[in-house]
Amino acid sequence: MNQPLSYIHPEAKISPGVKIEPFAVLYKDVEIGEGTWIGPHAVIMDGARIGKNCRIFPGAVIAAIPQDMKYSGEDSTVVIGNHTTIRECCTVNRGTKVRGVTTIGNNALLMAYVHIAHDCIIGDYAVLVNNVTLGGEVIVEDWAIVSAHTIIHQYCRIGKHVMIQGGSKIGRDVPPFITAGREPLAYAGLNSIGLKRRNFPDEKITMIQDIYRIIFQKGYNTSHAIEIIEKEFPNCDEKEEILSFIKTSRRGLIKGYKQDQE
Repeated sequence: MNQPLSYIHPEAKISPGVKIEPFAVLYKDVEIGEGTWIGPHAVIMDGARIGKNCRIFPGAVIAAIPQDMKYSGEDSTVVIGNHTTIRECCTVNRGTKVRGVTTIGNNALLMAYVHIAHDCIIGDYAVLVNNVTLGGEVIVEDWAIVSAHTIIHQYCRIGKHVMIQGGSKIGRDVPPFITAGREPLAYAGLNSIGLKRRNFPDEKITMIQDIYRIIFQKGYNTSHAIEIIEKEFPNCDEKEEILSFIKTSRRGLIKGYKQDQE
């Protein structure tokens, strides 16, 4: 049901069951999936592709052009999965020629005043708490939780099942399954509570913890730590996830707490 006080371009593609509140604005090149709710004063601009059963709260701006001086008007999009919630005054910018798309997965939650810059990738079930700010091309993977007032430098990557302390400044990559905090940001242990909630077996949690002791607490350099992990731990998805993350890190990893105190 569309309110007469909203503006919907006649060529926007609106699926059945979408509810659009008064004073919302939908541009021409927009696609909205079934059952999605668009709140009052939300602005959905050209290039927005929003999935099913999403909720876009008042004041959010989806698919504005990038705040990137290299952007030269190329066509690009924002793609938002199903069952995702975007709260008040969030801003999600379109991609650039780097990727062409900014992506938010399924069942994600962006709380009030979150900013997602161009070409970012946000995974399924990720949670970005109030006032989190992402630079361009940041990746936040599935089930990661980034607490309030955190700022993330462009190109950084946050691994799966990570928990970030509020008010953090992130300039390096944060590998999967851990918590990170302190200033400067450092390894602060395993996200064991989150892993238990997601039904990781105790033996897997113990193994992941042992792997990170080698990476962050034994004083090895990264290459030596990788060699030890490859030899001493059985092959499994979690081991491969950690090693692949480290080997492909673009910004380098955060440090262990002890390393930062030396």
